Amino acid sequence: MGLPQEDLGVHTLVRRWVHERPDAAAVSDPATGVTVSYRELWERSGLLARELAAQGMGHGDTVAISHGRSIELVVAMLGIVRAGAAYLPLDAHAPPDRIAAMLAEAEISVVVGPDFDVTPEDGPAPIVSVGGEDPCFVLYTSGSTGKPKGVIIPHRAVIRLVTRSHHCVVAPGDRVASVSNPAFDAITVEVWGALAAGGTVVIMPSVLDLPIDDWVSLVRQERIDTLLITTSLFHTVAAERPEAFGSLATLIVGGEHLGIAAVRQVLAAGPPRRLVNGYGPTETATHASYFDCTESSLAGLDRVPVGFPVQDTTLFILDEDMRPLPPGQTGELCVGGPGVALGYLKRPDLTAERFVTMPDGARLYRTGDLARQLRSGAIDLVGRRDRQVKLRGFRIELEEIERTAMATNLCTAIFVEKVGEGPTAYLAGFVLPAPGTSIDTVSAKLAERLPGYMIPARWVLLDELRTGPTGKADRSHLLALLDQSAPVASVRTGPIDEAVQAIWQEVLDVPRVVPDDNFLDLGGNSLTAVQIAARIRQRLDIAVEPAEILLADSLADFTRRLPELITEGDK
Repeated sequence: MGLPQEDLGVHTLVRRWVHERPDAAAVSDPATGVTVSYRELWERSGLLARELAAQGMGHGDTVAISHGRSIELVVAMLGIVRAGAAYLPLDAHAPPDRIAAMLAEAEISVVVGPDFDVTPEDGPAPIVSVGGEDPCFVLYTSGSTGKPKGVIIPHRAVIRLVTRSHHCVVAPGDRVASVSNPAFDAITVEVWGALAAGGTVVIMPSVLDLPIDDWVSLVRQERIDTLLITTSLFHTVAAERPEAFGSLATLIVGGEHLGIAAVRQVLAAGPPRRLVNGYGPTETATHASYFDCTESSLAGLDRVPVGFPVQDTTLFILDEDMRPLPPGQTGELCVGGPGVALGYLKRPDLTAERFVTMPDGARLYRTGDLARQLRSGAIDLVGRRDRQVKLRGFRIELEEIERTAMATNLCTAIFVEKVGEGPTAYLAGFVLPAPGTSIDTVSAKLAERLPGYMIPARWVLLDELRTGPTGKADRSHLLALLDQSAPVASVRTGPIDEAVQAIWQEVLDVPRVVPDDNFLDLGGNSLTAVQIAARIRQRLDIAVEPAEILLADSLADFTRRLPELITEGDK
Protein backbone atom coordinates (compact mmCIF):
# COMPACT_ATOMS: atom_id res chain seq x y z
CA MET A 1 0.00 0.00 0.00
CA GLY A 2 1.37 3.45 -0.93
CA LEU A 3 1.89 6.28 1.51
CA PRO A 4 -0.81 8.94 1.93
CA GLN A 5 -0.09 12.04 -0.15
CA GLU A 6 0.72 14.16 2.90
CA ASP A 7 3.56 11.75 3.78
CA LEU A 8 5.26 12.26 0.41
CA GLY A 9 7.40 14.95 -1.18
CA VAL A 10 5.59 17.49 -3.36
CA HIS A 11 7.67 16.46 -6.38
CA THR A 12 5.90 13.09 -6.40
CA LEU A 13 2.72 14.92 -7.45
CA VAL A 14 4.57 16.27 -10.49
CA ARG A 15 5.96 12.86 -11.42
CA ARG A 16 2.42 11.60 -12.02
CA TRP A 17 1.98 14.01 -14.92
CA VAL A 18 5.40 13.18 -16.34
CA HIS A 19 3.96 9.70 -16.89
CA GLU A 20 0.40 10.64 -17.84
CA ARG A 21 0.97 13.86 -19.86
CA PRO A 22 4.70 13.89 -20.75
CA ASP A 23 4.33 16.18 -23.75
CA ALA A 24 1.87 18.62 -22.13
CA ALA A 25 3.11 22.13 -21.35
CA ALA A 26 4.47 22.40 -17.81
CA VAL A 27 5.94 25.91 -17.94
CA SER A 28 5.51 28.59 -20.58
CA ASP A 29 7.24 31.95 -20.92
CA PRO A 30 5.43 34.15 -23.48
CA ALA A 31 8.18 36.79 -23.34
CA THR A 32 10.76 34.35 -24.72
CA GLY A 33 8.37 32.11 -26.64
CA VAL A 34 9.74 29.06 -24.80
CA THR A 35 7.51 26.27 -23.47
CA VAL A 36 8.80 23.32 -21.48
CA SER A 37 6.95 20.00 -21.38
CA TYR A 38 6.55 17.85 -18.29
CA ARG A 39 9.10 15.40 -19.72
CA GLU A 40 11.68 18.16 -20.29
CA LEU A 41 11.00 19.76 -16.90
CA TRP A 42 11.59 16.42 -15.20
CA GLU A 43 14.79 15.83 -17.17
CA ARG A 44 16.21 19.29 -16.48
CA SER A 45 15.32 19.18 -12.79
CA GLY A 46 16.89 15.71 -12.59
CA LEU A 47 20.17 17.07 -13.96
CA LEU A 48 20.09 19.79 -11.34
CA ALA A 49 19.27 17.30 -8.56
CA ARG A 50 22.24 15.16 -9.61
CA GLU A 51 24.56 18.18 -9.65
CA LEU A 52 23.40 19.22 -6.19
CA ALA A 53 23.90 15.69 -4.87
CA ALA A 54 27.42 15.71 -6.32
CA GLN A 55 28.08 18.89 -4.33
CA GLY A 56 26.89 17.21 -1.15
CA MET A 57 23.42 18.75 -0.98
CA GLY A 58 20.60 16.60 0.41
CA HIS A 59 18.54 16.03 3.56
CA GLY A 60 18.97 18.81 6.09
CA ASP A 61 20.47 21.26 3.61
CA THR A 62 19.02 24.47 2.23
CA VAL A 63 19.86 25.71 -1.26
CA ALA A 64 19.23 29.32 -2.23
CA ILE A 65 17.68 30.35 -5.56
CA SER A 66 18.56 33.69 -7.15
CA HIS A 67 16.50 33.28 -10.34
CA GLY A 68 13.65 35.70 -10.86
CA ARG A 69 10.29 34.62 -12.33
CA SER A 70 11.34 32.29 -15.13
CA ILE A 71 11.38 28.72 -16.39
CA GLU A 72 14.75 28.37 -14.66
CA LEU A 73 13.12 29.24 -11.32
CA VAL A 74 10.62 26.38 -11.69
CA VAL A 75 13.38 23.96 -12.70
CA ALA A 76 15.36 25.02 -9.63
CA MET A 77 12.45 24.56 -7.22
CA LEU A 78 11.74 21.07 -8.52
CA GLY A 79 15.39 20.04 -8.78
CA ILE A 80 16.24 21.10 -5.24
CA VAL A 81 13.38 19.19 -3.61
CA ARG A 82 14.20 16.12 -5.76
CA ALA A 83 17.70 16.26 -4.25
CA GLY A 84 16.09 16.10 -0.80
CA ALA A 85 17.04 19.66 0.16
CA ALA A 86 14.87 22.73 0.88
CA TYR A 87 15.00 25.86 -1.22
CA LEU A 88 15.33 29.49 -0.13
CA PRO A 89 14.19 31.96 -2.84
CA LEU A 90 15.99 35.30 -2.72
CA ASP A 91 14.47 38.69 -3.43
CA ALA A 92 16.62 40.39 -6.05
CA HIS A 93 15.47 43.79 -4.78
CA ALA A 94 16.48 43.19 -1.15
CA PRO A 95 19.56 45.05 0.17
CA PRO A 96 22.78 43.02 -0.03
CA ASP A 97 23.24 43.14 3.76
CA ARG A 98 19.81 41.60 4.30
CA ILE A 99 20.48 38.83 1.77
CA ALA A 100 23.87 38.16 3.33
CA ALA A 101 22.27 37.79 6.77
CA MET A 102 19.76 35.27 5.42
CA LEU A 103 22.44 33.25 3.65
CA ALA A 104 24.54 33.16 6.79
CA GLU A 105 21.70 32.13 9.11
CA ALA A 106 20.50 29.41 6.71
CA GLU A 107 24.12 28.22 6.26
CA ILE A 108 23.84 28.47 2.49
CA SER A 109 26.80 27.07 0.58
CA VAL A 110 25.12 26.71 -2.82
CA VAL A 111 23.09 29.32 -4.72
CA VAL A 112 21.29 28.18 -7.87
CA GLY A 113 21.08 31.07 -10.30
CA PRO A 114 22.22 32.29 -13.70
CA ASP A 115 25.87 31.57 -12.82
CA PHE A 116 25.27 28.04 -11.54
CA ASP A 117 26.59 25.40 -13.93
CA VAL A 118 24.94 22.01 -14.38
CA THR A 119 27.04 19.31 -16.01
CA PRO A 120 24.99 17.91 -18.95
CA GLU A 121 26.00 14.29 -18.42
CA ASP A 122 23.82 11.26 -18.84
CA GLY A 123 22.82 9.30 -15.80
CA PRO A 124 19.90 8.96 -13.41
CA ALA A 125 18.85 11.63 -10.95
CA PRO A 126 19.34 10.70 -7.31
CA ILE A 127 16.50 8.76 -5.73
CA VAL A 128 15.95 10.40 -2.37
CA SER A 129 13.27 9.48 0.12
CA VAL A 130 11.41 12.67 1.11
CA GLY A 131 8.62 12.68 3.68
CA GLY A 132 5.86 15.06 4.58
CA GLU A 133 7.71 16.41 7.63
CA ASP A 134 10.85 17.22 5.66
CA PRO A 135 11.42 20.93 4.90
CA CYS A 136 10.36 21.97 1.41
CA PHE A 137 11.35 25.63 1.49
CA VAL A 138 12.25 28.56 3.74
CA LEU A 139 10.78 32.05 3.38
CA TYR A 140 11.88 35.08 5.35
CA THR A 141 9.38 37.52 6.83
CA SER A 142 9.75 40.74 8.79
CA GLY A 143 10.65 40.34 12.47
CA SER A 144 9.75 42.55 15.43
CA THR A 145 13.24 42.16 16.92
CA GLY A 146 14.82 43.90 13.93
CA LYS A 147 15.90 40.56 12.49
CA PRO A 148 13.90 38.85 9.72
CA LYS A 149 12.79 35.34 10.57
CA GLY A 150 12.97 32.28 8.33
CA VAL A 151 9.75 30.25 8.19
CA ILE A 152 10.31 26.53 7.51
CA ILE A 153 7.52 25.04 5.40
CA PRO A 154 7.39 21.21 5.16
CA HIS A 155 6.22 19.15 2.20
CA ARG A 156 2.97 18.18 3.96
CA ALA A 157 1.99 21.86 4.15
CA VAL A 158 2.46 22.36 0.40
CA ILE A 159 0.56 19.17 -0.41
CA ARG A 160 -2.25 20.30 1.88
CA LEU A 161 -2.39 23.58 -0.05
CA VAL A 162 -2.48 22.22 -3.59
CA THR A 163 -4.49 19.01 -3.32
CA ARG A 164 -8.22 18.60 -2.68
CA SER A 165 -8.40 22.38 -2.86
CA HIS A 166 -11.62 24.20 -2.03
CA HIS A 167 -10.48 27.65 -3.08
CA CYS A 168 -8.12 27.11 -6.01
CA VAL A 169 -9.26 24.28 -8.25
CA VAL A 170 -6.82 23.60 -11.09
CA ALA A 171 -7.52 20.96 -13.75
CA PRO A 172 -5.09 19.32 -16.19
CA GLY A 173 -4.27 21.82 -18.92
CA ASP A 174 -5.35 24.88 -16.92
CA ARG A 175 -3.04 27.89 -17.23
CA VAL A 176 -1.93 29.44 -13.94
CA ALA A 177 -0.21 32.84 -14.09
CA SER A 178 3.03 33.29 -12.16
CA VAL A 179 3.23 37.02 -11.37
CA SER A 180 4.62 36.94 -7.81
CA ASN A 181 8.05 37.73 -6.43
CA PRO A 182 9.71 34.32 -5.89
CA ALA A 183 10.55 35.32 -2.31
CA PHE A 184 6.87 35.56 -1.34
CA ASP A 185 4.47 32.77 -0.60
CA ALA A 186 1.99 33.21 -3.47
CA ILE A 187 4.59 31.54 -5.71
CA THR A 188 3.79 28.29 -3.88
CA VAL A 189 0.28 28.20 -5.35
CA GLU A 190 1.36 29.52 -8.73
CA VAL A 191 3.99 26.83 -9.28
CA TRP A 192 3.08 23.79 -7.19
CA GLY A 193 -0.66 24.36 -7.60
CA ALA A 194 -0.27 24.16 -11.38
CA LEU A 195 2.27 21.32 -11.54
CA ALA A 196 0.49 19.14 -8.98
CA ALA A 197 -2.66 19.25 -11.12
CA GLY A 198 -1.14 18.79 -14.57
CA GLY A 199 -1.59 22.46 -15.45
CA THR A 200 0.77 25.01 -16.99
CA VAL A 201 2.74 27.67 -15.12
CA VAL A 202 2.68 30.79 -17.31
CA ILE A 203 5.47 33.25 -16.52
CA MET A 204 3.83 36.68 -16.59
CA PRO A 205 4.87 40.25 -15.80
CA SER A 206 3.31 41.95 -12.82
CA VAL A 207 0.65 44.59 -13.47
CA LEU A 208 3.31 47.07 -12.30
CA ASP A 209 5.54 46.16 -15.23
CA LEU A 210 3.12 47.19 -17.99
CA PRO A 211 0.39 49.75 -18.63
CA ILE A 212 -2.84 48.30 -17.23
CA ASP A 213 -4.46 47.98 -20.67
CA ASP A 214 -1.48 46.03 -22.03
CA TRP A 215 -1.39 43.75 -18.99
CA VAL A 216 -5.11 42.97 -19.27
CA SER A 217 -4.66 42.16 -22.96
CA LEU A 218 -1.78 39.81 -22.15
CA VAL A 219 -3.84 37.96 -19.52
CA ARG A 220 -6.54 37.34 -22.12
CA GLN A 221 -4.10 36.55 -24.91
CA GLU A 222 -2.40 33.90 -22.77
CA ARG A 223 -5.79 32.40 -21.80
CA ILE A 224 -5.00 32.56 -18.09
CA ASP A 225 -7.41 30.51 -15.99
CA THR A 226 -6.08 31.20 -12.49
CA LEU A 227 -4.49 34.37 -11.16
CA LEU A 228 -3.31 35.35 -7.67
CA ILE A 229 -2.97 39.06 -7.05
CA THR A 230 -2.25 41.22 -4.01
CA THR A 231 -5.10 43.25 -2.58
CA SER A 232 -3.43 46.55 -3.46
CA LEU A 233 -2.99 45.53 -7.09
CA PHE A 234 -6.59 44.33 -7.19
CA HIS A 235 -7.77 47.71 -5.93
CA THR A 236 -5.60 49.47 -8.53
CA VAL A 237 -6.92 47.44 -11.47
CA ALA A 238 -10.50 47.54 -10.17
CA ALA A 239 -10.40 51.34 -10.10
CA GLU A 240 -9.24 51.60 -13.71
CA ARG A 241 -10.51 48.45 -15.46
CA PRO A 242 -13.08 46.67 -13.25
CA GLU A 243 -13.96 44.33 -16.12
CA ALA A 244 -10.33 43.25 -16.48
CA PHE A 245 -10.75 39.95 -14.64
CA GLY A 246 -13.78 38.71 -16.56
CA SER A 247 -11.86 36.15 -18.61
CA LEU A 248 -10.53 34.28 -15.56
CA ALA A 249 -11.89 31.10 -14.05
CA THR A 250 -10.46 31.91 -10.60
CA LEU A 251 -9.07 35.12 -9.16
CA ILE A 252 -7.57 34.90 -5.66
CA VAL A 253 -6.92 38.18 -3.88
CA GLY A 254 -4.92 38.41 -0.66
CA GLY A 255 -2.39 40.20 1.47
CA GLU A 256 -4.41 42.99 3.08
CA HIS A 257 -7.96 43.99 3.95
CA LEU A 258 -10.06 43.60 0.79
CA GLY A 259 -12.26 46.61 0.11
CA ILE A 260 -15.90 45.63 -0.40
CA ALA A 261 -16.55 48.59 -2.73
CA ALA A 262 -13.82 47.42 -5.14
CA VAL A 263 -15.20 43.87 -5.04
CA ARG A 264 -18.72 45.04 -5.84
CA GLN A 265 -17.35 47.17 -8.67
CA VAL A 266 -15.70 44.11 -10.23
CA LEU A 267 -18.77 41.93 -9.68
CA ALA A 268 -20.93 44.49 -11.47
CA ALA A 269 -18.54 44.94 -14.40
CA GLY A 270 -18.26 41.26 -15.36
CA PRO A 271 -16.43 39.16 -12.79
CA PRO A 272 -14.31 36.01 -13.08
CA ARG A 273 -16.17 32.77 -12.50
CA ARG A 274 -14.79 32.80 -8.94
CA LEU A 275 -13.50 35.79 -7.01
CA VAL A 276 -11.87 34.54 -3.80
CA ASN A 277 -10.56 36.47 -0.81
CA GLY A 278 -7.64 34.35 0.40
CA TYR A 279 -6.14 34.72 3.86
CA GLY A 280 -3.14 33.15 5.51
CA PRO A 281 0.22 34.09 7.02
CA THR A 282 3.38 32.55 5.58
CA GLU A 283 3.45 30.31 8.66
CA THR A 284 0.30 28.56 7.42
CA ALA A 285 1.60 27.91 3.89
CA THR A 286 -0.03 30.78 1.98
CA HIS A 287 -3.73 30.16 2.64
CA ALA A 288 -5.59 29.18 5.79
CA SER A 289 -9.05 30.45 4.83
CA TYR A 290 -11.03 31.69 1.86
CA PHE A 291 -14.25 33.54 1.07
CA ASP A 292 -16.12 33.32 -2.23
CA CYS A 293 -17.16 36.86 -3.13
CA THR A 294 -20.57 37.02 -4.80
CA GLU A 295 -23.45 39.46 -4.64
CA SER A 296 -25.37 37.05 -2.43
CA SER A 297 -22.47 36.19 -0.09
CA LEU A 298 -21.76 39.89 0.48
CA ALA A 299 -25.41 40.88 1.00
CA GLY A 300 -25.81 42.81 4.24
CA LEU A 301 -22.03 43.03 4.88
CA ASP A 302 -19.98 46.20 5.11
CA ARG A 303 -16.62 44.45 4.64
CA VAL A 304 -15.27 41.24 3.16
CA PRO A 305 -14.63 38.40 5.65
CA VAL A 306 -11.67 36.06 5.36
CA GLY A 307 -14.23 33.31 5.41
CA PHE A 308 -13.89 29.60 6.05
CA PRO A 309 -10.97 27.19 6.51
CA VAL A 310 -9.36 25.74 3.42
CA GLN A 311 -9.08 21.97 3.14
CA ASP A 312 -7.54 20.06 6.06
CA THR A 313 -7.34 23.22 8.17
CA THR A 314 -8.89 24.23 11.49
CA LEU A 315 -9.48 27.79 12.68
CA PHE A 316 -9.96 28.75 16.32
CA ILE A 317 -10.75 32.09 17.97
CA LEU A 318 -9.20 31.96 21.43
CA ASP A 319 -9.00 34.24 24.46
CA GLU A 320 -5.77 35.21 26.26
CA ASP A 321 -5.82 31.89 28.12
CA MET A 322 -6.13 29.99 24.82
CA ARG A 323 -9.78 29.04 25.49
CA PRO A 324 -12.34 29.00 22.65
CA LEU A 325 -14.65 32.00 22.41
CA PRO A 326 -18.28 31.85 21.28
CA PRO A 327 -19.37 33.34 17.92
CA GLY A 328 -19.42 37.12 17.92
CA GLN A 329 -16.69 37.60 20.52
CA THR A 330 -13.27 38.88 19.50
CA GLY A 331 -10.11 36.88 20.18
CA GLU A 332 -6.88 35.75 18.55
CA LEU A 333 -7.19 33.69 15.38
CA CYS A 334 -5.17 30.46 15.61
CA VAL A 335 -4.65 27.97 12.79
CA GLY A 336 -4.17 24.21 12.99
CA GLY A 337 -3.70 21.32 10.58
CA PRO A 338 -0.99 20.00 8.27
CA GLY A 339 -0.53 23.44 6.69
CA VAL A 340 1.19 24.79 9.80
CA ALA A 341 4.93 25.44 9.43
CA LEU A 342 7.63 23.55 11.31
CA GLY A 343 8.72 26.78 12.99
CA TYR A 344 11.32 29.50 12.60
CA LEU A 345 14.85 28.73 11.49
CA LYS A 346 17.23 28.77 14.49
CA ARG A 347 14.65 30.64 16.61
CA PRO A 348 13.44 28.10 19.18
CA ASP A 349 12.24 30.83 21.55
CA LEU A 350 10.04 32.49 18.95
CA THR A 351 8.89 29.11 17.63
CA ALA A 352 7.72 28.11 21.12
CA GLU A 353 5.91 31.43 21.50
CA ARG A 354 4.00 31.37 18.20
CA PHE A 355 3.55 27.62 17.60
CA VAL A 356 1.74 26.12 20.59
CA THR A 357 0.55 22.64 21.48
CA MET A 358 -2.94 22.38 22.96
CA PRO A 359 -3.94 19.89 25.72
CA ASP A 360 -5.48 17.60 23.09
CA GLY A 361 -2.16 17.47 21.22
CA ALA A 362 -3.19 19.80 18.38
CA ARG A 363 -0.43 22.12 17.22
CA LEU A 364 -1.60 25.67 16.45
CA TYR A 365 -0.04 28.78 14.99
CA ARG A 366 -0.94 32.00 16.78
CA THR A 367 -1.47 34.51 13.96
CA GLY A 368 -1.64 37.65 16.12
CA ASP A 369 -4.75 38.64 14.16
CA LEU A 370 -7.85 39.54 16.13
CA ALA A 371 -11.01 38.00 14.70
CA ARG A 372 -14.61 37.07 15.40
CA GLN A 373 -17.00 34.56 13.90
CA LEU A 374 -20.04 35.94 12.11
CA ARG A 375 -23.52 34.39 12.24
CA SER A 376 -22.81 32.74 8.88
CA GLY A 377 -19.82 30.97 10.41
CA ALA A 378 -17.36 33.08 8.38
CA ILE A 379 -14.34 34.57 10.11
CA ASP A 380 -13.99 38.36 10.12
CA LEU A 381 -10.66 40.04 10.95
CA VAL A 382 -10.87 43.11 13.18
CA GLY A 383 -7.26 44.05 13.96
CA ARG A 384 -3.88 42.99 15.35
CA ARG A 385 -2.48 42.17 18.78
CA ASP A 386 0.84 43.78 17.88
CA ARG A 387 2.31 46.41 15.54
CA GLN A 388 2.50 44.24 12.46
CA VAL A 389 0.95 45.81 9.34
CA LYS A 390 0.32 44.85 5.74
CA LEU A 391 1.35 47.29 3.01
CA ARG A 392 0.88 46.53 -0.69
CA GLY A 393 0.86 42.81 0.15
CA PHE A 394 4.03 42.91 2.26
CA ARG A 395 3.95 41.90 5.91
CA ILE A 396 5.90 44.46 7.93
CA GLU A 397 6.86 44.61 11.59
CA LEU A 398 7.10 48.33 12.33
CA GLU A 399 9.42 47.56 15.24
CA GLU A 400 11.92 46.01 12.82
CA ILE A 401 12.23 49.35 11.02
CA GLU A 402 12.59 51.24 14.29
CA ARG A 403 15.17 48.83 15.73
CA THR A 404 17.17 48.83 12.50
CA ALA A 405 17.24 52.63 12.47
CA MET A 406 18.30 52.83 16.13
CA ALA A 407 21.09 50.31 15.46
CA THR A 408 22.68 52.82 13.04
CA ASN A 409 23.25 55.25 15.97
CA LEU A 410 21.91 58.00 13.72
CA CYS A 411 18.70 58.48 15.71
CA THR A 412 17.94 59.58 19.23
CA ALA A 413 14.38 58.32 18.70
CA ILE A 414 12.31 57.06 15.78
CA PHE A 415 8.70 55.97 15.37
CA VAL A 416 7.14 54.47 12.26
CA GLU A 417 3.41 54.26 11.57
CA LYS A 418 1.23 53.10 8.69
CA VAL A 419 -0.98 55.90 7.42
CA GLY A 420 -4.20 55.21 5.49
CA GLU A 421 -5.50 52.07 3.81
CA GLY A 422 -5.56 50.60 0.32
CA PRO A 423 -3.45 51.86 -2.60
CA THR A 424 -2.81 55.24 -0.95
CA ALA A 425 -1.43 53.78 2.30
CA TYR A 426 2.18 54.56 3.17
CA LEU A 427 4.71 54.42 6.00
CA ALA A 428 5.52 57.62 7.87
CA GLY A 429 8.70 57.98 9.89
CA PHE A 430 9.00 60.41 12.79
CA VAL A 431 12.63 60.90 13.70
CA LEU A 432 14.65 62.78 16.30
CA PRO A 433 18.08 62.54 14.67
CA ALA A 434 21.36 62.34 16.48
CA PRO A 435 23.24 65.67 16.57
CA GLY A 436 24.56 66.59 13.15
CA THR A 437 22.49 63.94 11.35
CA SER A 438 19.87 64.66 8.68
CA ILE A 439 16.72 62.74 7.82
CA ASP A 440 18.20 62.02 4.38
CA THR A 441 21.15 60.29 6.04
CA VAL A 442 18.84 58.14 8.19
CA SER A 443 16.71 57.20 5.17
CA ALA A 444 19.76 56.35 3.05
CA LYS A 445 21.23 54.13 5.77
CA LEU A 446 17.91 52.30 6.18
CA ALA A 447 17.82 51.69 2.42
CA GLU A 448 21.13 49.82 2.77
CA ARG A 449 19.62 47.44 5.33
CA LEU A 450 15.92 47.07 4.53
CA PRO A 451 13.82 46.38 1.40
CA GLY A 452 12.34 49.41 -0.34
CA TYR A 453 8.81 48.66 0.86
CA MET A 454 10.01 49.07 4.47
CA ILE A 455 11.44 52.57 3.96
CA PRO A 456 9.04 55.34 5.09
CA ALA A 457 7.68 57.34 2.16
CA ARG A 458 7.28 60.42 4.29
CA TRP A 459 9.46 61.73 7.11
CA VAL A 460 8.71 64.18 9.90
CA LEU A 461 11.59 65.84 11.75
CA LEU A 462 11.05 65.98 15.52
CA ASP A 463 12.68 68.67 17.65
CA GLU A 464 11.55 67.03 20.87
CA LEU A 465 10.05 63.77 22.06
CA ARG A 466 6.51 64.22 23.37
CA THR A 467 5.22 61.46 25.64
CA GLY A 468 1.77 60.45 26.83
CA PRO A 469 0.53 59.60 30.33
CA THR A 470 2.28 56.22 30.32
CA GLY A 471 5.65 57.77 29.48
CA LYS A 472 5.61 56.29 25.97
CA ALA A 473 5.64 58.31 22.76
CA ASP A 474 2.38 60.12 22.08
CA ARG A 475 1.59 58.54 18.72
CA SER A 476 -1.62 60.52 18.21
CA HIS A 477 0.46 63.69 18.43
CA LEU A 478 2.91 62.27 15.89
CA LEU A 479 0.16 61.51 13.38
CA ALA A 480 -1.25 65.01 13.84
CA LEU A 481 2.09 66.39 12.64
CA LEU A 482 1.33 64.96 9.20
CA ASP A 483 -1.46 67.51 8.81
CA GLN A 484 0.91 70.46 8.78
CA SER A 485 0.37 72.84 5.88
CA ALA A 486 1.87 72.06 2.49
CA PRO A 487 4.59 74.28 0.98
CA VAL A 488 3.45 77.40 -0.87
CA ALA A 489 3.22 77.08 -4.65
CA SER A 490 5.61 79.23 -6.66
CA VAL A 491 5.06 77.88 -10.17
CA ARG A 492 2.42 79.06 -12.65
CA THR A 493 0.21 76.32 -14.08
CA GLY A 494 -1.82 75.75 -17.23
CA PRO A 495 -4.85 73.55 -18.09
CA ILE A 496 -2.81 70.33 -18.46
CA ASP A 497 -0.88 71.04 -15.26
CA GLU A 498 -4.14 71.63 -13.38
CA ALA A 499 -5.67 68.42 -14.76
CA VAL A 500 -2.63 66.40 -13.68
CA GLN A 501 -2.64 68.13 -10.31
CA ALA A 502 -6.28 67.09 -9.83
CA ILE A 503 -5.42 63.47 -10.75
CA TRP A 504 -2.60 63.41 -8.20
CA GLN A 505 -4.97 64.71 -5.52
CA GLU A 506 -7.64 62.10 -6.40
CA VAL A 507 -5.34 59.10 -6.46
CA LEU A 508 -3.15 60.09 -3.52
CA ASP A 509 -6.25 61.09 -1.55
CA VAL A 510 -4.73 64.35 -0.30
CA PRO A 511 -6.61 67.66 -0.01
CA ARG A 512 -4.00 69.69 -1.84
CA VAL A 513 -1.03 69.15 -4.15
CA VAL A 514 1.21 72.04 -5.18
CA PRO A 515 3.84 72.12 -7.95
CA ASP A 516 6.75 71.78 -5.51
CA ASP A 517 5.35 68.58 -3.98
CA ASN A 518 7.28 65.34 -4.44
CA PHE A 519 5.22 62.27 -5.38
CA LEU A 520 6.92 59.94 -2.89
CA ASP A 521 6.76 62.51 -0.08
CA LEU A 522 2.98 62.62 -0.57
CA GLY A 523 2.79 58.88 0.09
CA GLY A 524 2.96 57.82 -3.55
CA ASN A 525 4.20 54.37 -4.53
CA SER A 526 4.42 52.12 -7.58
CA LEU A 527 0.71 51.20 -7.33
CA THR A 528 -0.54 54.77 -7.23
CA ALA A 529 1.88 55.67 -10.03
CA VAL A 530 0.14 53.02 -12.20
CA GLN A 531 -3.26 54.56 -11.36
CA ILE A 532 -2.11 58.09 -12.15
CA ALA A 533 -0.56 57.01 -15.46
CA ALA A 534 -3.81 55.27 -16.45
CA ARG A 535 -5.96 58.32 -15.65
CA ILE A 536 -3.63 60.67 -17.52
CA ARG A 537 -3.89 58.40 -20.56
CA GLN A 538 -7.69 58.25 -20.31
CA ARG A 539 -8.35 61.95 -19.71
CA LEU A 540 -5.51 63.68 -21.55
CA ASP A 541 -4.51 61.11 -24.19
CA ILE A 542 -0.91 61.32 -23.00
CA ALA A 543 1.06 58.09 -22.68
CA VAL A 544 3.00 58.15 -19.42
CA GLU A 545 5.09 55.39 -17.85
CA PRO A 546 4.68 54.98 -14.07
CA ALA A 547 8.47 55.25 -13.72
CA GLU A 548 8.34 58.84 -14.99
CA ILE A 549 6.05 59.74 -12.11
CA LEU A 550 8.20 57.95 -9.55
CA LEU A 551 11.43 59.57 -10.75
CA ALA A 552 10.18 63.16 -11.06
CA ASP A 553 11.53 65.58 -8.46
CA SER A 554 8.15 67.29 -8.13
CA LEU A 555 4.76 67.75 -9.76
CA ALA A 556 6.19 70.72 -11.68
CA ASP A 557 9.16 68.65 -12.88
CA PHE A 558 6.76 65.97 -14.11
CA THR A 559 4.35 68.31 -15.90
CA ARG A 560 7.21 70.17 -17.61
CA ARG A 561 7.99 66.97 -19.54
CA LEU A 562 4.42 66.17 -20.56
CA PRO A 563 4.45 68.02 -23.93
CA GLU A 564 7.09 65.57 -25.15
CA LEU A 565 4.76 62.67 -24.37
CA ILE A 566 1.58 63.87 -26.07
CA THR A 567 0.37 61.14 -28.42
CA GLU A 568 -0.12 61.65 -32.13
CA GLY A 569 -3.88 61.74 -31.65
CA ASP A 570 -3.56 64.83 -29.48
CA LYS A 571 -1.27 66.80 -31.80
